[in-house]
Amino acid sequence: MATAHKKILFIVTSHDQLGSSGEKTGWYAEEVAEPATILTHHGYEIVYASPKGGKAPLDPGSVVAAKDNKVVTTFLADAEIQKKLDHTHKIEEFVGKESQFEAVLFPGGHGPMFDLEHNAAAAKVTANAYEAGKVVGAVCHGPIGLTEVKLKDGTLLLKGKNVTGFSNVEEDMVGKSKYMPSMLETKLKQIGAIYHKADQPWGAKVVTDGRVITGQGPSSAPGFGEAVHTAIQAAHKH
Repeated sequence: MATAHKKILFIVTSHDQLGSSGEKTGWYAEEVAEPATILTHHGYEIVYASPKGGKAPLDPGSVVAAKDNKVVTTFLADAEIQKKLDHTHKIEEFVGKESQFEAVLFPGGHGPMFDLEHNAAAAKVTANAYEAGKVVGAVCHGPIGLTEVKLKDGTLLLKGKNVTGFSNVEEDMVGKSKYMPSMLETKLKQIGAIYHKADQPWGAKVVTDGRVITGQGPSSAPGFGEAVHTAIQAAHKH
């Protein structure tokens, strides 16, 4: 059991519009609720940050999708948690303070595709955390936030790393490809990451490569949470 003063930073989106579609987007309920609940049970305190700070928009479709998921409904009904998500920190606040966190994580939803791909503060916090021996991770569309993370020697964090994330096939299946500023699977491959996916669309897939943990989609969210905890424990042994 980790002690309660250990913190994990969740970097969530501030973006609530799906391109020109007129549809609402934001952070995906399951991909925040599942890992956050698991990690809280392991004794970590979750801290939330977003590009704009303040209220992080929740993808309404993800609430409907998880209406029968007890973990998610409990999480969304928790007034303390909702207060945190309504008052997220600005990512910039944590530049230079990365050592207070055991991990920096990017949950998914389509929102991150619009405001976390080229986010300098998020990339800096993530790089600093990784270089300080911390775990970094992302699930579903979250890995877009890792694609431009550069280490001190100038190399991209994900270059040569085994990763997963929302697949192009899945994006096509949900009909959202035409609204995406970039395609996650394509971008991961372009930057030299070694991309893996589940045998079937929507299958659970979690990939651990040292201190980099990625999950493919919503069904991977619980396994992602556990894998992050395992990686943090392993990092402490070194």
